[in-house]
Amino acid sequence: MNARADIEQLIQHMEASIKGQQALIRQVVIGLLANGHLLLESLPGLAKTRTVRALAASLDADMRRIQFTPDLLPADVTGTDMLYQEGGKNSFRFQPGPLFGNLILADEINRAPAKVQSALLEAMEERQVSVGGNTHALPPLFMVLATQNPIEQEGTYPLPEAQMDRFLMKVVLDYPKPEDEREVLRLVRGEEATPAGAARQDGARVPQESVFTARQEVHAIHVAEAIERYIVDLLGATRGPKKYDDTLAKWIAVGASPRGGISLDRASRAHAWLNGHDHVTPDDVRAVALPVLRHRISLSYDAQADGVDADTVLKKLIDLVAVPA
Repeated sequence: MNARADIEQLIQHMEASIKGQQALIRQVVIGLLANGHLLLESLPGLAKTRTVRALAASLDADMRRIQFTPDLLPADVTGTDMLYQEGGKNSFRFQPGPLFGNLILADEINRAPAKVQSALLEAMEERQVSVGGNTHALPPLFMVLATQNPIEQEGTYPLPEAQMDRFLMKVVLDYPKPEDEREVLRLVRGEEATPAGAARQDGARVPQESVFTARQEVHAIHVAEAIERYIVDLLGATRGPKKYDDTLAKWIAVGASPRGGISLDRASRAHAWLNGHDHVTPDDVRAVALPVLRHRISLSYDAQADGVDADTVLKKLIDLVAVPA
């Protein structure tokens, strides 16, 4: 089994289904290799749901979709103990909810009330759910890909900082280029011409064992001490920006947590592995710094007043932090 060839095949299958979003596909695969969860944010119609479906179609995995609404209950997500009667005796059995899948599409996650978000938080961090005083382990391959709309805030519940920090990366999608959008039109026309229910015959789906093997190889990627210092310096710059720039100090209210450094290390190793490297370089760290850190810093009112977003702040910060030789 060649894990690298299988992962490359997975990327090719996804690129055949999604046009003009190569960066998105790459970041989703990095999340898969780093065993992390992703938050996908964009305006409607930019292929968030299609991306998750393409990943599930290319991978031998069970996809579950949860449409979050304000009236959702924790049991609707985790499952519940059901009463059964056998031989005149009553007994309770656990009926698993939609969380017991491999790829969980949490659609419009910010529409879920606090109790549902709390149940999801345990699943994301502990890889288990608690129901009726019992804990139930989730599958070894478990990845939450949550979506949210950045402009529609009516009837939403902003994600708490603790839950935001559990996402390995926050991936922001933008409009495709005109030439890519023409490819999208042709792709959809071709799909409409396919008979209903016809299965795609693009080859075998990538087995889960290939993902686990790739993760072991990612874990073995070497991280030099200088790279470790660079990651820590980037985190320190978000917490003490005044050392680098007075304007940054005015814009950043709260810096990234140590979990942000762990995520940056994991994502950097996954990026290096995808590029065929056996060690992490500063370029690998910088390549994943924005999606890993953009949801882990809190901006001040001054930044909002100046019309500055997290990416602008982080780009300036990355330019100021010294790169190891």
